[in-house]
Amino acid sequence: MGKLTINNKEIEFKSGQTIIEVAADNGIDIPHFCWHPALSVSGNCRMCLVEIEKMPKLAIACSTLAADGMIVNSESDKAVAARNAVMEFFLINHPLDCPICDEAGECKLQDYAYAHSKGESRFIEEKFHKDKRVELGPFVMFDAERCISCSRCIRFSDEIAKHNQLTFVNRGDRVTIVTNPGQKFDNPYSLNVTDICPVGALTNRDFRFQSRVWDMSRTDSVCIGCSRGCNIEIWVRNNTILRLTPRLNEDVNSYWMCDNGRLNTFKFVNSADRVDGPHLKKEGKLIKVGYDEAIAETVRQLRSFKSTEVAFLGSPFATVEDNYLMVKFAKTIFNSKVIDFIKHIVPGNADDILIREDKAPNSLGAELLGLKAITNDIGNNKIFQAISAGRIKVLYCLEDDIVSVNAEIEKILSKLDLLIIHSTNFNRTTALADIVFPVSAYAEKNGTFVNFQGIIQRIKPAVSTIEIDRSMDGLSMSRLDKFGTEFDRWNRNIKIDARPSWKIIQTIAAVMGLKAKYETAEEVFLDITNNVEVFNGLAYADIAEKGVQLKLKSELV
Repeated sequence: MGKLTINNKEIEFKSGQTIIEVAADNGIDIPHFCWHPALSVSGNCRMCLVEIEKMPKLAIACSTLAADGMIVNSESDKAVAARNAVMEFFLINHPLDCPICDEAGECKLQDYAYAHSKGESRFIEEKFHKDKRVELGPFVMFDAERCISCSRCIRFSDEIAKHNQLTFVNRGDRVTIVTNPGQKFDNPYSLNVTDICPVGALTNRDFRFQSRVWDMSRTDSVCIGCSRGCNIEIWVRNNTILRLTPRLNEDVNSYWMCDNGRLNTFKFVNSADRVDGPHLKKEGKLIKVGYDEAIAETVRQLRSFKSTEVAFLGSPFATVEDNYLMVKFAKTIFNSKVIDFIKHIVPGNADDILIREDKAPNSLGAELLGLKAITNDIGNNKIFQAISAGRIKVLYCLEDDIVSVNAEIEKILSKLDLLIIHSTNFNRTTALADIVFPVSAYAEKNGTFVNFQGIIQRIKPAVSTIEIDRSMDGLSMSRLDKFGTEFDRWNRNIKIDARPSWKIIQTIAAVMGLKAKYETAEEVFLDITNNVEVFNGLAYADIAEKGVQLKLKSELV
């Protein structure tokens, strides 16, 4: 460890660190555009110029190694004058389109123009115009006039996504970014450049012009696209999810997430095919009913069958808490010894960056509760064999469109006398069901997932359901943190009368004799920590925002 001084503050540093890294680690802001902690050093924006004692010229903090005894000043007259000059050059040809730019509110150029610029321009000539609305790829739009040539996107494509698809062409004020000849910017991680672009040059085509950032709430959560469980932020306006962005967690996904997770794991929450209430099949059609009627009918039907005729399927998409109540219900009321779930494996659909073959967020969490994983090939599974043979007459299925996994399942399910489904959306499996319960999506409830590494992580409600609204009725805003959410409870468009699966199961189980009364998901988790060894000693407060590594047997990881 060495010591240096930055702005009269003495700081220890590790060997090999640059000045800007030392400053960032110690809460000192040195303005920068091209530097990013996960990318190689480029040093081309010159925004991080600092004055170093005994050095004749200003140095860029992003590439200058810290040295023992070094004295650095980022606020000296020379450094401030240099930043002003750099900002003036950046703004010479930059278009004055902040009012229509998607980056407004998140733009480093906008922020620095207020904090580090003179506030006026000496440039009176016409600005040089470049191409606008350039489709670099299927998901990314490029506005060349806004680009400040920081090269972050180029370095990301080459170093992180490992697809060398972008490059600079031309020189001087004509410089711009293009895709390499014959290529499109279509790698599986392309949309990360819209996060790291410090200006509004690269935008998400799916999100463009949807909302201003200050009109949205932001809630920490976990991506459900695969067993990686990337840490994300859910952005909501008027109770509708508009975008997902990655959240830094070096143990899980660093700064990144894949395009599939970003674009395809939230739209079902907003979809018109959401199950909007309990449904019973009457005269061959699913008819919407109240919860009381649906629960009473479920209990009546379940009691009409022998325990040995009832089987249960958990879900890798359901939370640890949801699966736990399913297991408790099945074992206590029906003495069931076999509770399975279908693992959603897509062979070959993985890489060495983030993407996993297992396309569900909580497969390991389900296994830790004792559920047995079924592969996509269901031919040798005891439950489906027993259904085909007529020994199993009732299947209670949790949060999974199992028919879409394997076409053979549809034929097998047709032999059941009773099929009960928990589902967020109507699908091929609910079409066969006799009873359908509407369940909260991952963005509508509290709970936990365990990713493939054995890291347990929390999800929180980002959008509201009627159930959440009822739970919060009469609470002050200061107490809403109990529900782990940040949305504005007075700015919502609530349509879905869905509940977490554990809460529905608890109600059914209580009528059938199971003595368990949980008010919140946290209380369910507390029961889990008391009864499942691997979770012993944990609490929601311990899991916090980054998750906790569970101590697992090697064969489970």
